[in-house]
Amino acid sequence: MVFRIDARPNRVTAWALSWFLFAAGIALYFNTSYARHLENPEDKVIPNLTQLAQGFTDALLKPDGDAEAAPEAANASMATRFLHSMLWTDTVASAKRFGWSMLLLIPAVILGLHMGLFPVVGQFFLRFILFFDKIVALSVLPILFIAFGIDELSKIMLIVIGVTPTIILDTFNLTKSVPNEQIVKGFTLGARDFGVAYRIVMKQILPRVLNSIRLNLKAVMLFLFAGEMIASQNGLAFRIALLRRHMGMNVIIPYVIWIALLLFLVDLAMRVLNRTLHPWFKEA
Repeated sequence: MVFRIDARPNRVTAWALSWFLFAAGIALYFNTSYARHLENPEDKVIPNLTQLAQGFTDALLKPDGDAEAAPEAANASMATRFLHSMLWTDTVASAKRFGWSMLLLIPAVILGLHMGLFPVVGQFFLRFILFFDKIVALSVLPILFIAFGIDELSKIMLIVIGVTPTIILDTFNLTKSVPNEQIVKGFTLGARDFGVAYRIVMKQILPRVLNSIRLNLKAVMLFLFAGEMIASQNGLAFRIALLRRHMGMNVIIPYVIWIALLLFLVDLAMRVLNRTLHPWFKEA
């Protein structure tokens, strides 16, 4: 029976179940594409496999139309063409913004730890962070563009404003959940304030903090894409917005799949890192 708590599928059944929705989605897509192309062979809304392959090849090998140093197609090697391609240059541009935004979450974790452990710090910041968390980040996007211009800083600040309060408050609540007996025991054994903070509390909450950041990866990308779509000269979201004007679905769909794959790999890397650093942590 399917709806039994003690039901345990064998390995083959588990593999088939885990891939069933992928296969069903792909089959539904190509069935719809086939039906549309019977009516209109030039249909661009749901490209067929040939159109998708052409779009993916263009993204991998064709340079950005605005690139100044794009190599000549006839003389360049495959690797050189790839390193000047739309997909690669857009991925590098978005990855830099994403990386800086993730690094700026580290101070947020430290602040949340201090707010939860040191009462004076908590009283000073908590009310402000609770209010700041209710500000819709996209509503301040025009202010960011006016204050910081349309360059990289405004996009990174949008991500920080959108995600940082959540990480601070989550770290604060996790810190508060550590039993007070462990903190008292740390002082009894001779630890000082920062020793308790970083060697007792931080080590306990860090795997859950990493999980919190991992679950906010989609929010990070959402704010990054909002900034790139509105004001940018490169990036994955910029390319999607540009191609939308020309109905370039044969390139947009590979871009969407590529973005999902990148986020999946980042999520996987964080899970592996968490298991490596904290083998005792069993929560999913």
